[in-house]
Amino acid sequence: MKQGNSLRTDLILIAVSGLGGFLLSLTGMSIGWMIGTLMTAAFIALRRPALFQRKGKNTLRIHSRWLLLGQFILGIELGQKMNMKVLHIFAENWLPVSFMLVFSILLAMLSGFVLWKLSKTDMLTSFVGTAPGGLSAMPGIAQEVGANTAVVSLVQTIRVLMVVLTIPFTVFYLNTKSQSDVVVAQGSAFSSGVFTISNISWTAALIVGAWLMSRLAVRLHFPAPWLIGSMLGVAALQVGAGALTGHDLIPYWPAQANIASQVFLGATIGSKMNKQMFVGLKNTLIVAVVSSAGLIAATVLSSIAIAEITGISVITAILAFSPGGIAEMATTAVTLHEDSTFVAAVQVVRIILVIAMLPPFFRFLHHVWAKRQTDYKTAK
Repeated sequence: MKQGNSLRTDLILIAVSGLGGFLLSLTGMSIGWMIGTLMTAAFIALRRPALFQRKGKNTLRIHSRWLLLGQFILGIELGQKMNMKVLHIFAENWLPVSFMLVFSILLAMLSGFVLWKLSKTDMLTSFVGTAPGGLSAMPGIAQEVGANTAVVSLVQTIRVLMVVLTIPFTVFYLNTKSQSDVVVAQGSAFSSGVFTISNISWTAALIVGAWLMSRLAVRLHFPAPWLIGSMLGVAALQVGAGALTGHDLIPYWPAQANIASQVFLGATIGSKMNKQMFVGLKNTLIVAVVSSAGLIAATVLSSIAIAEITGISVITAILAFSPGGIAEMATTAVTLHEDSTFVAAVQVVRIILVIAMLPPFFRFLHHVWAKRQTDYKTAK
């Protein structure tokens, strides 16, 4: 198929899948675009209509460049959140924040170990699936490191939905403020700035920095280089510029960019689904639900303990350390007049740590596991 036809086919699949994301986004869920697009693309992939089939294979005709583009945009969004304000918050509360971030990641790894031992899911997929790096990032990383993207997407979706459906209700129950004090938070957690020459210029500088760092990450063979590279490049520019000028520079970054990244990621990942990926998932889903519930309960109890020790509001601590989405937790904090800046800062730091540090561990894990399997077969 010619390049023009291939591009046109990709765009048709992305547009059709994006309709599913649009419909789910009407529920108000910020990650709805990602989940809806992924589910629609997966349905098309499983049905395998002739229009989208790759010749001789069971996957759809969609180029991996869309995954890289989605990761690149997502990396820029996450990198923007790492600014001087986040560093000040982290510096003021470095001990409890560091403890809870490490503890939450260890809990997630324990959840992955349980999923691996009690289900038919392989070790790499289990650990990637339970890593608290966010639904937008982890399926893409799973595809990069060779894990089962279907299982990772399902496990991540289960955890995010359980957090979103339980944590806000829990903190609303704990909240002692009167209903008249409640305000509704509006706007996207990812949109920032206004359309001015200075903001547009800074946006262009961030994009160039993200591209250069991504190219370096590719040369250094980083996992998910377009995600990690763009995120680290933008974060370095944001923090460096803030340190030099004494205040944060604000780029113009519309909320539609976040939607585009979710659609590109969802369509690409969903289009790679096939029936073999879902074989024997019943037990995996049961274990995923139970382990996610245990992870959430342990996080809530630990957050309450940290709040008692440090004096941080219990509700703020729970929202900050819960393994959910940045937008959902920060919006709930604003609604309850809690410290939304602290919540967003801790959530961003956790996701950046997970995305930057765990993929090399996943690759090492994959190498060790593959070697063990080879040695076992040889000995047998």
